[in-house]
Order: sequence, then C-alpha cells, then structure tokens
Amino acid sequence: MQTTATTLPAVLVLEPKVFQDERGFFFESFNQQAFEQATQTTYSFVQDNHSLSKQGILRGLHYQLEQTQGKLVRVVSGQVYDVAVDLRRSSSNFGQWAGVELSADNKRQIWVPPGFAHGFYVLSPEAEVLYKTTDYYHPASERTLAWDDPQVGIDWPLIGEPVLSAKDRQGQTLATAEVFA
Repeated sequence: MQTTATTLPAVLVLEPKVFQDERGFFFESFNQQAFEQATQTTYSFVQDNHSLSKQGILRGLHYQLEQTQGKLVRVVSGQVYDVAVDLRRSSSNFGQWAGVELSADNKRQIWVPPGFAHGFYVLSPEAEVLYKTTDYYHPASERTLAWDDPQVGIDWPLIGEPVLSAKDRQGQTLATAEVFA
C-alpha cells in the first residue's frame, strides 16, 4: 500500500496494490495491519457505511463531538471530491482543509482521523461511497460545518449549485461551530 500525505499531515491517501489482468482486478480493500503501518495508528473500525448519491450532491461537512469518528473512505462506483477540515483547535492546521479525488477507477482511499469534519461532492452521474468508522453514529452529537464557509475557503470543483440536505444547508461557520480542544 502506498501512503501519501495531503496538505494536512494527519489526513492520508492510501493506494492499494492492485493486481489486474484480462480477467479484471483484485486488491485488498482493507487489512488492519497494513492500515496501522500506513497511518501509524491503532484504531479499530466498528461500523461500515454505504451511500449512493447523484451528480451535484454535496454531503457534509459532518463530525461528531462525542463518539468522535475516524473515517476510511473509498468509492466503489463513480467519482467524488472528498474533503476533510481540521477542527482541532490545538492543531497548527486548525480550520484548514484537504481535498482529494476518489473514484472507482483510481481505487484511492482517504483516512480522515477523529477531530476532522468530512464531506464529499459527487462529480460523476452517480457515486457509491463506502466508509469505515472508528466509532458508532451518535446523532445527538453530530454537527455540520458550513460547506461554503469563506474562512475555511474550500475550493470545491462545483458544476452549478450543489444539492444539499436540509441539515447541510444549516451548517455552522468555523467561527460559530463547536469544535475540538
């Protein structure tokens, strides 16, 4: 597995070794030992999530204040622009973001550690996203950071106005959001 740091050193792009021939391909989508070696962490995953979204959908930027989740994200169909924002006030990268294109073709995964908001924008006609989480979904502590906060300044590759859920339309700015110590 090849590991590449993003502009945020804690957010990593993981690229599996893909074995491909005339029959198709094979790769390990997850291996605990390889993950720990690549990320220098010992997190365990407790939940797998799977979403299907149409082109132009923007999901996020989500995080949980309690039962804080790390996420290992990959795309099994289509293409997305995936974003993480550092919400750890003690971090020298507080309020900064990193974005990476994930697709079924490139088979990349992104590791978003606990303490970061996460979201993605669908670039293809539709996309299926799978992600493993290090803790369970906890609706009472879920928060949303505004996807378009000018202080954060994410350079989304938008094609028109994004389609948002009601919850995502009400995201808080970095200045008003509850964040991590």
